[in-house]
Amino acid sequence: MDRIKAKLEQLRVEADTHAERADEAEAKNKKLEQELLSKEQEIQSLTHRLQHLEAENEKSDAKLTELKQGNLAGESSRQSAEGLQRKVELLEDELDKSEKSLKEAVEKLRQVDVKAEHFERQVQRAEQERDGWEKKYEEALEKYKKVQADLAELEATMQDI
Repeated sequence: MDRIKAKLEQLRVEADTHAERADEAEAKNKKLEQELLSKEQEIQSLTHRLQHLEAENEKSDAKLTELKQGNLAGESSRQSAEGLQRKVELLEDELDKSEKSLKEAVEKLRQVDVKAEHFERQVQRAEQERDGWEKKYEEALEKYKKVQADLAELEATMQDI
């Protein structure tokens, strides 16, 4: 009986040891389940964060594409502005040349106008001189005719004599 009691005692000790091991295993299992739950929650949180970051990344990519297009449009606008600036400069140069040509033409026109006035005065003087000569010619012609008539009369009287 002592053997049975010792065996029973041994079995009890083993049972207590196994029960302690089972309790420890259950505690360890609970702890691992809690860690698993915590890890699953962390995975869900990270998954949600990943989705959020992917959405932000897509927004950033779209914005980057938009900015690149804007940059291309800006570059195109800048090139157009430079081209227009060059055209403006060329037009300003052409305007300066045209203004210079206009000034030269106005100066030549003024000079021609002055010469024309001078020649008009000369023509007026020549016409006045011509009128004077015509008048003298008419007077001389009248005197000539008068002298001719007097001569013809004198001749006629001399022939009568």
